Amino acid sequence: MLDNPFILEPYRSKELFCDREKETEEILRHITNGRNITLISPRRLGKTGLIFRVFEEIRAKALPFETIYVDISDTLSLEDFIMAISEAIALRLKKQQKISAFFRSLKNVRPMLGWDPLSGSPQVSFSFSDDNQKQNTLKDVFDYLENAPQKILLAIDEFQQIREYDGINMEAVLRKHIQHLHNVRFIYCGSKKHTMTDMFTNAKKPFYESTSFCYLAKLPVPVYAAFIKSLFVSAGKAIDDDSIDFILQWTKVHTYYTQRLCNEVFSLSGDTIDRDLINKAIQAILDAEKERFREIRRLITRSQWKMLKAIASEGEVSQITSSSFLSRHGISSGPTALRNIKALTDKELVLATNREDATCYSVYNVFLSRYLENS
Repeated sequence: MLDNPFILEPYRSKELFCDREKETEEILRHITNGRNITLISPRRLGKTGLIFRVFEEIRAKALPFETIYVDISDTLSLEDFIMAISEAIALRLKKQQKISAFFRSLKNVRPMLGWDPLSGSPQVSFSFSDDNQKQNTLKDVFDYLENAPQKILLAIDEFQQIREYDGINMEAVLRKHIQHLHNVRFIYCGSKKHTMTDMFTNAKKPFYESTSFCYLAKLPVPVYAAFIKSLFVSAGKAIDDDSIDFILQWTKVHTYYTQRLCNEVFSLSGDTIDRDLINKAIQAILDAEKERFREIRRLITRSQWKMLKAIASEGEVSQITSSSFLSRHGISSGPTALRNIKALTDKELVLATNREDATCYSVYNVFLSRYLENS
């Protein structure tokens, strides 16, 4: 049985990762020249995969960096942040002896180490007595990285989450420690463009003009089409160019949804792939997602659901308060449309994309958008 080459995890190997060569080289150039990076893209467009692609290239080129990745999307506090980054360091160190040495460097607290029974990943826990102990422990963590024998490249994913921490200006806290580090380079990754841009371009914010920017866009259609075809052909499956174009049109060239559809097509296919098979794969995905979409319907207001359907029916909308858009979809007024679009954007059900002349809105989840078109 052939392994399905259309992986749904962020990264496995260069061969199963499409392009991003320009972005990879750009990030490496910044990092090796002493610059930190702000990497921004919508969710599931491939930024996490790009980080691991950069890490792999660092190892392939024997560049003098130790690489560490931490996802802080589930953190809600300074304590959570310290735990997340400590677990990421422990995961990278791997050996008990090295982890013990890291723990000994945390002079202000005694960590406890456990192991996830399913993933085998380290789990670090702390018992803090007060906020000062947390602040001092965070300093100890950064001191450990600063004094490491190799330079450190630390990628912090979903960095905008620090603005959700209650009772603390986490931006100011982090900037206080990070600005004095010489041995550590950072990649700050985020999916909320407005928030991330404000963090690093607002003169009133601690991280103002402290990084170089990298915006991740959708892959070029010809490049992605060639990649898709090569993976099918390598597995002995014939697929014509029109079928690939249809896949990319239906998924709107969004990386995750393209990978998911191709994964489904591959799993259902024999030696030949045609439009009928692709439509069968599409139906299988939408059937599997149907209950989740119904749950979304139950969690938002009727007016918001109507707005979501209106956007899906048009694919992308810029003039959401125009009389033609409102009347076409039975939306009562411009203020109602604005309230709904704000709520849907905040819930990350709608993606707002700033263009030169306007802000364009689309349904964030491509599968949900396609489902709404036919519901």
